[in-house]
Amino acid sequence: MVRLFFAEHYPVLVIVVSLFSAFTILIAGWVNKKNCFPISLATIFVQLMMALFLLHRVITSGTIHYWLGGWAPPWGIEYVIDAFNAYVLVIVLFICLLTAIYSKRSIEKEQPRKIVPFYVIFQLLVTGLCGITVTGDIFNLYVFLEIASLAAYALIAVAGGRALKASYNYVIMGSIGACFYLLGVGFLYAVTGSLNMADLSYLLPPLYGNKVVQAAFVFFVVGMSIKMALFPLHIWQPDAYTYAPSAVTVIIAAAMSKVSIYAFIRVLFSVFTTKFIQIYVPIDAAISWIAAIAIIVGSLIAIMQTNLKRMLAYSSVSQVGYIVLGVGLYSTQWGLHGALIHILNHAMTKGCLFLAAGAIIYRSGLWNIRDFEGLGKKMPYTCAAFTLAALSMIGVPPSVGFITKLCLLLASLEAVEYGFVAVILASTLLNLVYFWRVIDRMYFVHNEGENEIKKDEAPVSMVFPALILGSLCIIAGILWLAGAKTPLLPMVNQAVNALLGTGVVAAP
Repeated sequence: MVRLFFAEHYPVLVIVVSLFSAFTILIAGWVNKKNCFPISLATIFVQLMMALFLLHRVITSGTIHYWLGGWAPPWGIEYVIDAFNAYVLVIVLFICLLTAIYSKRSIEKEQPRKIVPFYVIFQLLVTGLCGITVTGDIFNLYVFLEIASLAAYALIAVAGGRALKASYNYVIMGSIGACFYLLGVGFLYAVTGSLNMADLSYLLPPLYGNKVVQAAFVFFVVGMSIKMALFPLHIWQPDAYTYAPSAVTVIIAAAMSKVSIYAFIRVLFSVFTTKFIQIYVPIDAAISWIAAIAIIVGSLIAIMQTNLKRMLAYSSVSQVGYIVLGVGLYSTQWGLHGALIHILNHAMTKGCLFLAAGAIIYRSGLWNIRDFEGLGKKMPYTCAAFTLAALSMIGVPPSVGFITKLCLLLASLEAVEYGFVAVILASTLLNLVYFWRVIDRMYFVHNEGENEIKKDEAPVSMVFPALILGSLCIIAGILWLAGAKTPLLPMVNQAVNALLGTGVVAAP
């Protein structure tokens, strides 16, 4: 009975537990800084278990509605869990868990004097990410978005040096994005008097022709494009990814960017709906072509980089383009499937790649790709994880990256957009170029001391998360190819239906 009681409150507990944990870490850290890591790890593990329960509950029983304080929407704040955000929540918390495991040795070496503030702010970031994902209130989403953003700014700046400038640029651009989003919220509230997403989806259709509503839509799109680093509004991202502590780069690139993309998709389809996009602001073609340009430009700039983390940062600009391209092709059978499966693919591959990059820097101090000769023998497990993720990013079957590109190719063909087909194929070749030069240096280029190379791996707590994600890049692709016999395809189908169906449906 107690278990069932708490299960009903999982939508709010997944946030509250994390928030209270941040304060607990602060107090426990004053006593002994060694207390910080186990508390954070245990908290995120509990959150992940809650998220898995919520995902199972949604798939088997439908959308969950939770009214904070018993206040019915639209007057009260409502948390809504459907197949889409339950799917994203599990992905995000799984990445956060692996990052927490990885962070112990990484932060001890990179920031030994800042362990307590790191874990406090890290837990606040996790709190913000969960809040963005589960809320059904458009202003409440802004609040959690700022909690996550402020935490991210601080975590980047903790590295000092060039990271301070990177964090400052992120603060400026992030604040501009937040202002655009907040203006959109204000405009919608001015014409509807509501902040509840489901309520807005019912109130807005008669007002679709209203210039204030259309301006609000533009503000939302621009604001969230900055947050998720969509080209050409990505200028804050390369430095932030390059100079942040390794564990921070992982969670921002693999988890926070996915939550920003989630918010973008949620507002587009669950507040404004497809009718508004098709008739009043036909932006789907525009964002598709912007995404296509992002895919090519991000890949071309990545090829020119010699710093591994910076190369991966520009690769992320390209990969965000894939997701947005799928969103722009939502009217096809495979467009949103490609977008949602690439959320999973990018979280796993980019998380694995940055984990491996951080492990290489931790053990060898190498940043420059030209210095990676013989690294495959020196750090075989780290390099193996990197290679698996790189193959998925390139789109080699049966990886999950192959599934993403296949879905987007089918969507482009269905939409008779052969330009997008050419972009996807060209980007695959570009991906091969910049990832192969890293793999080539690791395994096929050796220095004069080749016979003297000895195995010198990073700590197990850093290599293990990378190997897990690298393996999952292949396993997830196989699960998708297995179709309805595994839970992945039906889960994504339900997530797509939640977006294209009735959106976030109000509770009876």
